[in-house]
Amino acid sequence: MPWWSWFLIWGALVLAFLGMLVWSAVGLYRKARRVLRALGDVTDQVAALELAADVSAPVPQHLAVFADPEELHHNAQRHRADREHHRQLRRDARIVRGKLLRNARYVTR
Repeated sequence: MPWWSWFLIWGALVLAFLGMLVWSAVGLYRKARRVLRALGDVTDQVAALELAADVSAPVPQHLAVFADPEELHHNAQRHRADREHHRQLRRDARIVRGKLLRNARYVTR
């Protein structure tokens, strides 16, 4: 093998190595840009959440142990009545929907 072929082989290897380094550096640069962009988005979201958290005041919790029993009984009955009312509304809506489906006229083309 002639002496100049070694220079060609090693030159090609060095060029391939440099090309791989450049390709990896470009990929790393793109990933870093994406990470920084995502970090900016996250900081914007956190700032918005902090503003929302500052605006909303914590709701004071009242323990049932210290409440008036008659008031608790009244609240429970009101809650039951509300639930029953919503159930009745859903039931009525289902009946109307069923009547519409049963009496629907099919249009043929």
